[in-house]
Amino acid sequence: MTRKEQTRLQVLNGVLEHQVTVDEAAQVLGLSERHLWRILAAYRKEGAAALAHGNRGRRPANAIPLGLRDRVVALTQKRYQGINHTHLTELLAEREGVVLSRPTVRRILVRAGLTSPRHRRPPQHRCRRQRMPQEGMLLQLDGSHHLWLEDRGPWLTLLLAVDDATGTAPYALFQDQEDTRGYLSLLQGVIERRGVPMAVYTDGHAVFQSRRAGRDETNRGGATQWSRALGELGVTQILAHSPEAKGRVERANGTFQDRLVSELRLAGASTLAEANQVLGDFLPRFNQRFGVPAAQPESAYRPMDSELDLGSVLCIKELRRVAKDNTVQYHGRSLQLFPSMERTSYAGARVEVQERLDGRLLVRHREQILTPQEAPALAADLRAQVAEGPVVVARPDPDPTDWNPPQRVKTPVIPGPLAGDSIWYEDPARKQVHRDLVLAGMERARYQGKRIGRPRVSERPEFEQQFTVVVERIGRGGLSRRQAARELGIGYATLKRLLDSQEKSCTKPATSLSLKPDTGEDY
Repeated sequence: MTRKEQTRLQVLNGVLEHQVTVDEAAQVLGLSERHLWRILAAYRKEGAAALAHGNRGRRPANAIPLGLRDRVVALTQKRYQGINHTHLTELLAEREGVVLSRPTVRRILVRAGLTSPRHRRPPQHRCRRQRMPQEGMLLQLDGSHHLWLEDRGPWLTLLLAVDDATGTAPYALFQDQEDTRGYLSLLQGVIERRGVPMAVYTDGHAVFQSRRAGRDETNRGGATQWSRALGELGVTQILAHSPEAKGRVERANGTFQDRLVSELRLAGASTLAEANQVLGDFLPRFNQRFGVPAAQPESAYRPMDSELDLGSVLCIKELRRVAKDNTVQYHGRSLQLFPSMERTSYAGARVEVQERLDGRLLVRHREQILTPQEAPALAADLRAQVAEGPVVVARPDPDPTDWNPPQRVKTPVIPGPLAGDSIWYEDPARKQVHRDLVLAGMERARYQGKRIGRPRVSERPEFEQQFTVVVERIGRGGLSRRQAARELGIGYATLKRLLDSQEKSCTKPATSLSLKPDTGEDY
């Protein structure tokens, strides 16, 4: 009972015991005399329980059924695991027909011990930047390295473009890595769907900013392929010096990492093509959910110039000089140029090799586009391919416990590209086998307590007798000291040290000479 109900119980007991009148009790409780008579009648009939409110302990009419609560918890733990509460509320309404508010879903999951995987960071002081007034005035670009397919497929990179005015994503795609071709494909998708933007906002990635300015002639003074393409399109490039500077695309990446991963999981995507297909279906819903209207309805995207070939701009361009046989070298490939209506030979001319996004290789000479073909290989290259392709014979796996190394087989001689030349090929597999056997023998010797390496002089029992004979021959002049050192298998300095010690100890016979250990320092 509450304190108020306890006070009423005490006053009513006083009325029943004729200690106070009904009028006095009504004044004490702040009630009318008629209402006090009503409470007193209920108290006489039901006891102290009549003083409590009638709805106490009753389940509300608008309460969520217990079965629905259990269903939401079960779906969250099994099918929609790892999805934040806001996204889960939308998926329950779209896929399961369970229409609940986000606070209700959050309250159900928190009571079940299921917290949201997306936690809020502690607040920090930030300054807002005014959005661009028109759509297409500024695009923020970024790449997101994330385990998008989880354990179902390869590691992918999301390349994303976000409009600064509306917060929508005009285009996005998955690539194997963050490179120039990926960003050129991203810009091509934006231009084909919306138009040419006025400016792009990027970070300091090597794709956007050259780290070897002035070293590569094909980069034209340090410009990258990306900046060269933007210059031809008339798009301004702005480099950000921190991730917070382009926070709109960074926050969009966080949203994609949360929602798109769940969408890919629900769709069962496991390849790059399937991921891009799911991404194409996800972008319209993302723009509808998170897009905001621009301050000015007019679009700042400008249409592509009809006279300009977009494929010739968004590609990899490098300058080359044509050889005397009308071939152009490009990254290890030899491209053959054929005569045209303008020139019969392009030998010595400066041309531009274009590697298109679809993989084609074209050559541009002035305003003419040439379609080259793979040039036939030279004879020297064919001979080099034969010389560089030895046949490796499969061998059984060696037994590391075998102490006896295999017999070395003479390596066959492979004829080289020049007459009288030869190339000796050493099989790396056989070298690894021999190395494993040697290491196994060393481990076996250490385990048995044996010394690894050349034995000491004192450990050779026949050395004293050989040394005595050699000393006699040296004394007769029939053998030099260097020849004696070679016969004994020791160094010249070691032999000299032994002879000096023998001369100092004249009282001891040569056969009982105390020998110092041979450390092998003279070899």
